Amino acid sequence: MSVAKVIKLDTAPDVWGIASAIDIYDCDPEKIRDAELIKCFVAQLCDLIEMKRFGETQVVHFGEDEKVAGFSMVQLIETSLISAHFANQSNTTYLDVFSCKVYDPEVAREFSQNYFGGKTSRLNVTYRH
Repeated sequence: MSVAKVIKLDTAPDVWGIASAIDIYDCDPEKIRDAELIKCFVAQLCDLIEMKRFGETQVVHFGEDEKVAGFSMVQLIETSLISAHFANQSNTTYLDVFSCKVYDPEVAREFSQNYFGGKTSRLNVTYRH
C-alpha cells in the first residue's frame, strides 16, 4: 500500500505531527511472541526513521481473553512515542508511530511488515494540527 509523500513540516506550519497506524496481518507467530525480537525491532525502526529513543523499551505480555492476549510494547521517543500490540490469536501487529519530527510512514510500514513477516498490511496516516 502506498501513501502520498509526507508533508514537510517547514512548508506546512499548521501540521504539528504525524500519526501512523500500521496493521500487519499474518505475521510470523514466533517473531511476535518474542520480547527480545520486539525490542530489537524498536531499535532498528527508530534508527531507520531517525528517532531518538528515550528510556528502555517496555514489552509486557498480558490479556486474559485469548482474542487480545499478546505482547504490548511502548517506546518513548524524544518527539513522542511508538507503541504496538501483538495479537496472538490472529498473528496481527497493531503498530502506532507518533512524532512531531518528520518521517516517512511508508518506510515504517514496509520495514515493519518485513521484520514481522507479515503477508499484508494497512497504513492510515493522520496529520496532527
